[in-house]
Parts: sequence; C-alpha cells; structure tokens
Amino acid sequence: MALGGAALTATTASATPTVPTASRPTTAAAALRELAAGNRRWRTFRERHPDETPAVRQSLIQGQHPYAVVLGCIDSRVPPELVFDQGLGDLMTVRTAGEVLDEAVLGSVAYGVLELGIPLVLVLGHQSCGAVRAAVEADLSGEPLPAHIQYLADQIRPVIDRTKEGDARVDATIDAGVLAVRSRLAAEPDLAAKITAGELVVAGARYELTTQAVHRLA
Repeated sequence: MALGGAALTATTASATPTVPTASRPTTAAAALRELAAGNRRWRTFRERHPDETPAVRQSLIQGQHPYAVVLGCIDSRVPPELVFDQGLGDLMTVRTAGEVLDEAVLGSVAYGVLELGIPLVLVLGHQSCGAVRAAVEADLSGEPLPAHIQYLADQIRPVIDRTKEGDARVDATIDAGVLAVRSRLAAEPDLAAKITAGELVVAGARYELTTQAVHRLA
C-alpha cells in the first residue's frame, strides 16, 4: 500500500492564520506520507490516536490548521479519522454517499483549500460501496429509487462501467467514480490554479474493507 507521491511544495497561507501543531504536514507530499503512515498503524492495530490531548484541545480553540481535506463516503465503516489514525484538527472531512459532488460539497472543499491553505485533497472511495451498488442496480432495472436517493444514482450513473457484469461492474464503478470526482475537483478554476502553482494536490484513493488498507488510484 502506498499513498505517497512525488514531492510538491505547498503553501499554508490562511485567511485566519494559526500556528499548526508541529507534527502536522505542510506540503501535499508530507500529507500523503502521514496518511499512509496512519493507515499502516490502523491496519496493524497500532493506532496512536494522536492530537487528542488537553493541550491540543485547548490550542484548537483559537483556530484550526488541518493538513488535508478528505472527501469520503458516508459509510459507517470508513471514517477517515480512524482509517488514517488522525486526531482533532488534523483532517477536514466531507462525506457524501458515493462521494457525490454538489455545490455544498464543492464549496466545503474549496473553503479548506482557499481559506485554510490545505495542500492536499483526497477523494476516498471504498470497497462494497452501497451507494454505487444502488446506482448500478437501478441502472439495470430501470426502476426509480426512493426520494433523494435517485439524485445520488443520477450523479453516479455516467461513470458506470458497463463493460463488466455483476460485482465486477460495481467494483469498477467505485474506482471510476473516485477518478471522475478527482478530475472534476482538479478542473475547478480556483483549485486548478493552486495545482498549477504547485500549492495543491488532488488525489484519489480507495479503502479496502477486507484488508483495511488504502491505496492510491490517481
């Protein structure tokens, strides 16, 4: 399992500057290494549960300096702070079923990058995603899903991999969805400018329920 990538310099300018915890990464490359190390602790049952001390809690009253935005699924089995063994103030997490984007999600991610100077955005999909399976099954049956769940299926439908069948179709669509969301975020003009300046990395990854490991997709 490897989350790390090529080193890229990132800024930590913030609209309301705060002093980060000394151990928190300040570049995308360092952030990826920290997430990989945290996931390694998680999957080997050696969690440290960092940044939960009284001193850290007190310091966070004055402001926050998270080092990564994680856009993940609402699935109860994949909480980013746990699977990456991170604590208070370390990650800014946004969670929607199937990592589906809307204006509120885009605005939340942009806030982390543009206002807090976060150098890494990680789109985190996962094995056995129920939202993706629902979208794939609805696409096959033609039957509408209840209430607002249909909105989720409509957003996932364009990336369904119809070259595969059964569980393989669901599995391939999970990856395709992560890559599509990652590409859409990277193409947002304000975020794209940060990427061009070497101040931001937008990456995609996937969490395996069977092994608890996270691996990079892009």
